[in-house]
Amino acid sequence: MASERKATLIIEGREPVDFDILSPVHGNDCIDIRTLAAKTGLFTYDSGFMSTASCQSKITFIDGDKGELLYRGYPIEQLAEKCNFLEVAYLLKTGELPNPKQKVEFETIIKKHTMIHEQMARFYQGFRRDAHPMAVMVGVVGALSAFYHEAEDFSDAEHRSISFNRIIAKLPTIVAFAYKYSMGEPFMYPRNDLDYTANFMYMMFGTPCEKYEPNPVLVHALDTIFTLHADHEQNASTSTVRLAGSSGANPYACISAGIGCLWGPAHGGANEACLKMLEQIGDVSRVPEFIKRAKDKNDPFRLMGFGHRVYKNFDPRAKLMQKVCSNVLEELGLENDRLFKLAKELERIALEDEYFVEKKLYPNVDYYSGIVQKALGIPTTMFTCIFALARTVGWMAQWEEMITDSEYKIGRPRQLYVGTPRRDVRALAER
Repeated sequence: MASERKATLIIEGREPVDFDILSPVHGNDCIDIRTLAAKTGLFTYDSGFMSTASCQSKITFIDGDKGELLYRGYPIEQLAEKCNFLEVAYLLKTGELPNPKQKVEFETIIKKHTMIHEQMARFYQGFRRDAHPMAVMVGVVGALSAFYHEAEDFSDAEHRSISFNRIIAKLPTIVAFAYKYSMGEPFMYPRNDLDYTANFMYMMFGTPCEKYEPNPVLVHALDTIFTLHADHEQNASTSTVRLAGSSGANPYACISAGIGCLWGPAHGGANEACLKMLEQIGDVSRVPEFIKRAKDKNDPFRLMGFGHRVYKNFDPRAKLMQKVCSNVLEELGLENDRLFKLAKELERIALEDEYFVEKKLYPNVDYYSGIVQKALGIPTTMFTCIFALARTVGWMAQWEEMITDSEYKIGRPRQLYVGTPRRDVRALAER
């Protein structure tokens, strides 16, 4: 990855200092400043890591200008069309898509781990019924390490694989139990005759009173949502998982930390915010009014679901999500759904408006995902839980990549201190 090219730092009154320029397979070249402090006594300041590569990775690549998202080199559009979520999980874990035999073996292993310890099921009773499901997930996922600690040598590839398989298998059960607990309904235990996503829907929506058979169209829609959210480079929650893991913490604690970060409204809660915005607008006739408000700097209203920190073009996941949304609503006979029609009209007008075009504010994946999940019967409080379920695959792949990286060190960002200069403590009577 290193090249003969150098970047020269010129500091007034000092000799120039050279740094290697590293060239990735895709993306921007990086100046290797790991020796900056040793050579110059200086740090860099990059609030929010806008221009800093915190690691090297082989997992996911985003080209924001092109609107491109690759998992292990495969375009997200092709994966969403030709693979199910567990195939994508296998890809993120191993680096390659499974062949037919590997697919069956992987799915069989995952099904063997779908149950959670019965004492863990009792944990839920310690939470208030009105507790946010994400709060429940942070606690329950973190507690996994108290029950599954026979494979804790993370320098061992087999132990890491067991941890990966176990947590991927148990997340649907943990999420579904959190929902059932909030509803006051009995837990529905996993069914190994169903595939990963169908089983999750059964645990979410089934009851002991009657037979529940997941609708294949709706299962495919949710499975696609899982795929679209499986990984997304070094976002806030993924960086949290890596930072927690850099200390040697067990993966369950790391995933719990990632869930806590994802809970933030600026991250995993964006689709819920989009749905609330559409409800606020209420009707197609009011779209011009809210477009005008969005352009007014003095108005606090903002169009949620438009624009992205990385994408300066269409979020490729948004196009796929719009198609999924259309399929779900058609299957359920909701083609004329008020919010969907409103969302499409808002998108059309915004994309024709010079203000949004100039600022490259295109719809992102969150714009339609809330409508899809609502149509599936998933309450808004569970939206981020669904996100966390899917993203756990990416988090675990990133965690393993990080701890097996020969250059990995415990994360320790530096700071630009702007507080009070050094001072001495005076005696009490003198203060």
